[in-house]
Amino acid sequence: MTDKPFDPFAVYDPETLVASDPIEIDAPASIVWEVLTDMPRYGEWNPFCVHAESTLEMGAPVKMSLVNYANPGQLAPNLEYVCAFEPERLLSWELRDNPVWPYPARRDQVIEALGPNRCRYLSTDAFLGPNGIHVMRFCGPWVTRAFNDTAQALKARAQAIYAERGGADAN
Repeated sequence: MTDKPFDPFAVYDPETLVASDPIEIDAPASIVWEVLTDMPRYGEWNPFCVHAESTLEMGAPVKMSLVNYANPGQLAPNLEYVCAFEPERLLSWELRDNPVWPYPARRDQVIEALGPNRCRYLSTDAFLGPNGIHVMRFCGPWVTRAFNDTAQALKARAQAIYAERGGADAN
């Protein structure tokens, strides 16, 4: 493992990569990691992924219920598989290529420590394969909004936990 954070922009085609705005969080990377990996509590804070379950072991399924931003008021079931797990740094899952559903994608959630009590969070979705550009055109804007909503909610949750534990005041 290197000290440099994973950079999805260096790996994936920018034409088919959705990204949240990078967000600075006034809490340690360990607390952000704790929130991201406490999947049973997603419904308490995550406005996009309102239910998630997984062992988070490599290759394990991640079963989710996602708010369907394209059809408000509806939930969409989603099943992906853990493909990267670096504590306090990177949590990723992927939708594998399948002849029945040929829309592979990879979600990367990157945490970069900026000091002992501050970090940066970024979430991306790379739409892969020959259909990636079509997926991007169809759902790129609403996925970006969903990821930004999630990033803001993650910030609020992590900072609140940090403040409850005697850390800096939540902003």
